[in-house]
Amino acid sequence: MGWMSWERFRCIVDCQKFPDECISDHLFRTAADLLVSEGYADAGYEYVIIDDCWLSKERDSNGRLEPDPERFPHGMKQLANYIQSKGLKFGLYEDYGTKTCAGYPGVIDNLELDAQTFGEWDVDYVKLDGCYAEITSMDEGYPQFGYYLNKTGRLMVYSCSWPVYQEENGMKPNLTKIAEHCNLWRNYDDIQDSWSSVQDIMEWFAKNQDVIVPHAGPGHWNDPDMLIIGNYGLSLDQSKTQMAVWAILAAPLIMSNDLRAVRPEFKEILLNREIIAINQDVLGIPGKRVQQHRNISVWVRPVTPVGYTHSYAVAFTSNRDDGAPYTYSVNLNDIGLTNPAGYTFKDLYGDKEFVLRANATLTVRVNPSGVVFYKATVLP
Repeated sequence: MGWMSWERFRCIVDCQKFPDECISDHLFRTAADLLVSEGYADAGYEYVIIDDCWLSKERDSNGRLEPDPERFPHGMKQLANYIQSKGLKFGLYEDYGTKTCAGYPGVIDNLELDAQTFGEWDVDYVKLDGCYAEITSMDEGYPQFGYYLNKTGRLMVYSCSWPVYQEENGMKPNLTKIAEHCNLWRNYDDIQDSWSSVQDIMEWFAKNQDVIVPHAGPGHWNDPDMLIIGNYGLSLDQSKTQMAVWAILAAPLIMSNDLRAVRPEFKEILLNREIIAINQDVLGIPGKRVQQHRNISVWVRPVTPVGYTHSYAVAFTSNRDDGAPYTYSVNLNDIGLTNPAGYTFKDLYGDKEFVLRANATLTVRVNPSGVVFYKATVLP
């Protein structure tokens, strides 16, 4: 869980025109301050991650990476230590290829040196992208860079873009190997600031769930990309949907928004402790879409506590665009909730709580592009 710059702030590097939005020391110190002061850190958002465009265009005279001296005048280690002084952790982006996606120096041919540099800078999280790279070399190169990160002796989360580049180029990723070497990995396209982008990602994850879910679990996660809640592109209902489905998928919760401008109703979604608890459930079992009918999808994830069966998170999401909430009914057995004694259902976006026994019918009304989200706690 944490905050990353890319989706909201992209590669804004003109600090004269955009002093509060440019990729700079100021932006990331501000993000760290706000994660703490606005309650996000207390809720579990702990990583502050710099994405692309932090680098100088060339390496220094010793071949080492260096940050842009005007936008990061104090260097990366001092910025890392400031963020860590807040009780947070520091993340940094690089690229496996010759250049980053925005054209800054990549790590290829300097894997060990760059890993050493990240260790010296007290980096806690590394995102390694895959632009300008040989797709066929990733199966060896990404593990090699991970090896050098481990060799520093510093614990660093390792986020890989390895599979998405192979998928896009028609090469089947070796997810067993990826899960062995990476803590999380991007499976699909970058998220954009729109409901259509969120829908597209949800559909890809549903259609590919039987392939990707078996490889995810504690310490190694599928990553559908950033939370865009609090930006321009999602309504309140759509924001609730993204948060619910990312919780079902056991996805990393990495926000990319302007923390200074998140309105209270969107902040409430991001800080929903019951939904965060679903996302962070200790079993670490990702959920799946188990039913789809009339543009309503039913998503189910096994969670704690465990009794005769698991407890479950159950989300009903709507891809409908008619003007009224849509009524949808489902038999509990048909979605895998088979405990004979039943379950206590708690509405995670409201106060409603009720008990349903085995083989009962659950009826909901789902807003257009919205969600109804329950935790169904197993009864003894």
